[in-house]
Amino acid sequence: MADALIKSLNPRKAPDVRPAELDPAEFLAAAVRADQPRPSRAEAEQAVHTLLSYIGENPEREGLLDTPRRVVEAFDELYQGYHQCPAEVLDRTFGETAGYDDFVLVRDIEFTSQCEHHMMPFYGRAHIAYTPVERVVGLSKLARLTDIFARRLQTQEHLTAQIAAAIDEVLKPRGVAVLIEAEHTCMSVRGVAKHGAMTFTSRYTGMFRDNPAEQSRFLTMVRAPQR
Repeated sequence: MADALIKSLNPRKAPDVRPAELDPAEFLAAAVRADQPRPSRAEAEQAVHTLLSYIGENPEREGLLDTPRRVVEAFDELYQGYHQCPAEVLDRTFGETAGYDDFVLVRDIEFTSQCEHHMMPFYGRAHIAYTPVERVVGLSKLARLTDIFARRLQTQEHLTAQIAAAIDEVLKPRGVAVLIEAEHTCMSVRGVAKHGAMTFTSRYTGMFRDNPAEQSRFLTMVRAPQR
């Protein structure tokens, strides 16, 4: 009997698929414009008052009298990233690198953000690397950039892409690598209630996207034990 001929279901070579690029106008400026209409603080506090009534509470009892004000103040802090400009954080660079030509990695950047689907926190760590061209940015600026994007309503996927795209657009490095690991309370304390489940997202540009060896080296350094 002749051997059976097994044909590939997809004989054509897979295309080189690249992730869609973000429009810099969508993420490099403050998200809230000065001329953008917004409710007053009193209206925001009244909205909290309404939600307290909705869940069955009495907003007029002593323990809740000041809650609307406190919640709005907490919102001002949690969502301050809407009023901050990511491009300004990366604007100041330094040229004294002595010919350094490898990537720079800042790992274990802790952050807390808010899920845009349920307005519940997700939190974890971001690991960011980039390969500079002549000039570098202050290391704290990468943590600051992470906070600006995290302090907005987010999905983890979008947060990862925004951080990578901002560094790529402003610094023009040879490549950027971003890995985020986070726990989502919309999954751990409600719904399926799976505490401890972690979500990982990554984004690579330039040399990290095109060279698997550089991706591997980045991941090895991220996973290396702390001393």
